Amino acid sequence: MRKYLSPCIASALCLCIGLASSAEEGPVAYKDPNPARRNFTARASQLDPNAKAHPEIDFLFERNGKPVDTQHATVDTRVASRGKLVIWLMGHNQQLFDRVSSYGLHAIRVHYANGWFNKFGKEPAPADEKFLGKIRLEAATGEDFSPEVTIPKADGVAHRALVFVKWLAQKDPAGNWSQFLNEDASSLVWDKVILCGASHGATTSARFAKHQKVARVVMFCGPRDQYENWQALPSATPENRYFGFSHVLDTGWVGDHYCRSWEMLGLNRFGPLVDVDTTPAPYGFSRRLITRADVKNDANRAHSCVTPGGAALKDAGGQYIHEKVWEYLFTSPVDQTGQAVAEDAGCRKNLRK
Repeated sequence: MRKYLSPCIASALCLCIGLASSAEEGPVAYKDPNPARRNFTARASQLDPNAKAHPEIDFLFERNGKPVDTQHATVDTRVASRGKLVIWLMGHNQQLFDRVSSYGLHAIRVHYANGWFNKFGKEPAPADEKFLGKIRLEAATGEDFSPEVTIPKADGVAHRALVFVKWLAQKDPAGNWSQFLNEDASSLVWDKVILCGASHGATTSARFAKHQKVARVVMFCGPRDQYENWQALPSATPENRYFGFSHVLDTGWVGDHYCRSWEMLGLNRFGPLVDVDTTPAPYGFSRRLITRADVKNDANRAHSCVTPGGAALKDAGGQYIHEKVWEYLFTSPVDQTGQAVAEDAGCRKNLRK
């Protein structure tokens, strides 16, 4: 935690985070006779007859008689659309969805195979330095990348997101979900997708984006896979499109887990570590944001406080203190970046030694 952007440098940058980049289209109003924020749910097992459960990796449709494959979606047609679809790779977070929809983004949460981590994600690390990354990529794509799991196409993130968006396009035509489908509806338009997750989901988002070019990646309290080196692989998604945010007391900073991942992703080329509690938006357009806000030395709360929800931090008036950070992460123009800085010599990249 050695490098920070000076507040005076940040304040000299006068670009607003709401401005669209020259390479992006501006927000477009909906043609909705009844504009509103709308929320949708649908079970993956009911949308697609080819969807299957995989109990061997704790990828189920029901648990204790209750459905666990419910998927969620939100759009707010009162706000002009930015033409981007957030795919959230964690348990549903309606507070997050309320916010991203207020920025003019569509959002979905899909049911995907993340239970495998309890079986394979334990230390010590396997000899293969891309072991977990291969499983993550198979869970995301439904393609055969790992010999350890068998996740067919119909059960990967990509296909389940496609099926869900096709259903939403029929269910809610005024929400213009069809803009995220290619001409014959055989694929999502990935250039319009924002991959997003926290912790485990942030790590899978980053791994997927290495393979599939997307519009943006938002990584809360992640990524990790601290004994692996897939983070340094060539990236289909331009490196300036990755955005990270974490708390300094999160255990992901212990042993250099976050610093190595962020630098292996190349994020130091777009600005230093920036403390969002002392530097105003747009944070010098850095991709590496941190907070030191008071969590009473609770590492668990530090891990989860960076996303909207019960652990998030509030000011004396009861308002979340990181509202501007969340808006920046999702809407800051990707072609606006901070100045490159050298890698931190004290951040270890190879944690197997």
